[in-house]
Amino acid sequence: MDGGIENPRTGQRMTFVTDRPELLEIDTINPPTEVREPEHVHPKQESGARVSAGSLRFEVDGVERSVGPGEAITIPADTPHHFWNDGDGAAHAVQWFRPALKTRAFFETLFALANDGKLDAKGMPSLLQIAVMIPEFSDELRPTSPPWALQRAISATLAPIARRRGYSPYYGQRASSL
Repeated sequence: MDGGIENPRTGQRMTFVTDRPELLEIDTINPPTEVREPEHVHPKQESGARVSAGSLRFEVDGVERSVGPGEAITIPADTPHHFWNDGDGAAHAVQWFRPALKTRAFFETLFALANDGKLDAKGMPSLLQIAVMIPEFSDELRPTSPPWALQRAISATLAPIARRRGYSPYYGQRASSL
């Protein structure tokens, strides 16, 4: 296990426990919060979670389900979903992604942006930051709104401007280690 990362916006903590090309497993602590991650898909990855303490509420393809201690959920690739802790205490889970792709780098970048106060109230980076991240992480994660074709078009237009202004798809500690 490594030292882990933390998102001060949500209080979520992640420790990467398995990081192989075929599987990424992340030990997570998710405090109760009204802040929900944006709905998204993992276009080329199956994902899921095994909850060991507390409860996580998942909305998968429009259907809500609570996952409690000893329970697990599997989310097929390219299925719209998001989750949050709607309980009274912290939820502890191991989340996984199969295959791993660049998911670790995505979370390291997102949490570094959060630590530097560079996410909006909905947990999203600036438009220029998103423009350089879209082509880099399009196999790992895509917000469901706006439509993907529009996201790609905006990225293609704004990414060259963003790169000239110093934006990189990798932000923070991860950027310096590439």
